[in-house]
Amino acid sequence: MHSEAVASRSADQRDSSRESRNGGSPQLDAVSLAIIQQLQEDGRRPYAAIGKAVGLSEAAVRQRVQKLLDQGVMQIVAVTDPLTVGFRRQAMVGINAEGDVEKIADALTDMSEVEYVVMTAGSFDILAEIVCEDDDHLLDVINKRIRSLPGVRSTESFVYLKLKKQTYMWGTR
Repeated sequence: MHSEAVASRSADQRDSSRESRNGGSPQLDAVSLAIIQQLQEDGRRPYAAIGKAVGLSEAAVRQRVQKLLDQGVMQIVAVTDPLTVGFRRQAMVGINAEGDVEKIADALTDMSEVEYVVMTAGSFDILAEIVCEDDDHLLDVINKRIRSLPGVRSTESFVYLKLKKQTYMWGTR
């Protein structure tokens, strides 16, 4: 048990030194990636079971998971199907902007209906995924709230007809 704790601390120290060399972005070792993969398969998997799968003690896994959470590397959340919880309309909205794109992106992140915001270098300056109760709600969000933001020049909406795949398993490939 003592050797696992020492090994875990040593690995954590190596991770920290790699972070400083890498501009503050954490470099994840194989064990951390394996822990993430275990949690992506089942976010409620017990630490003892994860430890058995990755070769660490339950306490070492708990520490690693907390570090990954604290660093913002991952979150543990319940992912729902929007349709089953009353949100019947989803859309991706492409936004063309003028001026400071980050101010617009910040304003979008404050809207509860906006689930995903990304600044891009393509046909649109920003893409925002919106989840709404119905078409009227979507119209209100786009027309009255997004289009009224200072710097928004135009929008183009891509209404989802059917969601075929929603997964978050890309974190360890």
